Amino acid sequence: MANHKSAKKRIRRTERRTEINKTRKSRIRTYVKKVEQAIEAKDAKLAQEALRLVQPELSRGVLKGLIHKNAAARKLSRLTSKVKALSA
Repeated sequence: MANHKSAKKRIRRTERRTEINKTRKSRIRTYVKKVEQAIEAKDAKLAQEALRLVQPELSRGVLKGLIHKNAAARKLSRLTSKVKALSA
């Protein structure tokens, strides 16, 4: 257990950041699931709308250091290609 004042503060800060990061990551997963569900339901319009909403969430995740930029790009690319195939 931490004894120094700075170590105790670091523990408090880490707990707060962890909670925020969990929320953000969960939000990203939810948006991705919405796109996947729309694709599964073969609803092109809903899938495109959901895809439009997931893009800034993934970008924000990269910006905040939650996910690697290549991982976000990969997810976005795969979702986009699935939506495009559905529209065609």
